[in-house]
Amino acid sequence: MTDVLKAEDVEAAADKAKEVGAFDANTTNTTGAKTKGDVFTSFNVDDFSVPRGRDEDWRFTPLRRLNGLHDGSFPGEHAPNPVTADIPEGTSGVHVEEVPADDDRLRAAGAPVDRVGAQVFASLQRGTVLTIDDNTVVDGDITLTFTGTGSDTTSFGALAVVAGEHAEANVVLRFEGHGNYADFHSYSIGTGAHINVAIIDDMDDDAVHLANEQLRLDRDAVMRHGYSAFGGSVVRNISHVAFKAPGADCELSGVYFADDGQYFEQRLLVDHSEANCRSNVMYKGALQGDPNSDLPETRTAWVGDALIRAQADNTDTYEKNMNLVLSEGARADAVPNLEIATGEIIGAGHAATVGRFDDEQLYYLMSRGIPEPVARRLIVHGFFTEVISRIPIPAVQDELEKRVSEELDTVSLDELNSLS
Repeated sequence: MTDVLKAEDVEAAADKAKEVGAFDANTTNTTGAKTKGDVFTSFNVDDFSVPRGRDEDWRFTPLRRLNGLHDGSFPGEHAPNPVTADIPEGTSGVHVEEVPADDDRLRAAGAPVDRVGAQVFASLQRGTVLTIDDNTVVDGDITLTFTGTGSDTTSFGALAVVAGEHAEANVVLRFEGHGNYADFHSYSIGTGAHINVAIIDDMDDDAVHLANEQLRLDRDAVMRHGYSAFGGSVVRNISHVAFKAPGADCELSGVYFADDGQYFEQRLLVDHSEANCRSNVMYKGALQGDPNSDLPETRTAWVGDALIRAQADNTDTYEKNMNLVLSEGARADAVPNLEIATGEIIGAGHAATVGRFDDEQLYYLMSRGIPEPVARRLIVHGFFTEVISRIPIPAVQDELEKRVSEELDTVSLDELNSLS
């Protein structure tokens, strides 16, 4: 599905909505229903009910495979995952601290939106704070690696990234190893800062990783957030973006490749509550399964919400999710949502697709002498290159291109030849 709205279209729709009482000054409608941005948040796990399969926010998630992270029945030894930091040599103005669980910086960007995120703070022993001082420009990549310690271990982590005014840096977050892991990320991006973040979620195939992220951008801040998922049994990532002052700009890019039995879920909310801000979301995924396997069906779910509040004039926002199903035994769900409470915008739109191969592209390549299996691989690789190129960290781009190639090497020629 694709929906693109320009300012004149939105203005007419917003005026009509106001006529029938769809929006009031607080962007809630007259029936009392709240907007997508009015999400309940809390650091207290007891404020959340235990998720059920019929709950809207959990309807795709395989709750029985979460190993108790959602209801408090998680097994095994409770220990924090080791965190290692790699900072470019000679860098000043960058600080990585291990902090107690009650450090306010871990909570600075907002509270968790679900019970798992609140469980992090109920069970947290210590967290990590990365601070980039005002006017600091980092040459090279800051890398933090979080390593699961064992399949019988349940761990909780919290990370705060605090970027000062006019700071510039690349931050790479790696998740590796075994076990059950729930964590919370707080990003506070200061006035005029430009921060690139790349998350590489590549835990072992028995791992469960559930994450909450809160991103807060101040005036004229720029953030480029790249996310990738390749490993893990169940991986669920929630990202919420809040603009705290005019002029901020945020792009969210995602790459995921799910193999037999894996479940990947991404949920995003971009909340435009300030004027003159921009956002752009692009996530792309591929899935392959095996209908004859004893493992569960390969599945992915992507839910992208964008909200333009009444006071957010001159907003420019777009979100897109595209999925390629490479074999039988795989299913992708894609749900984009767009709410608009003002007609004074630059543009807004969304698109989502779930499909197989583009027959026209395939015909074009084969007509030039490229064998069909090779042509199909080229199409899949090109499909991902567009979104990988949006992550402005060259080393990460190279790594993701390589990972996609490795994943394609596991897809049989018979499967590729049968898809159209």
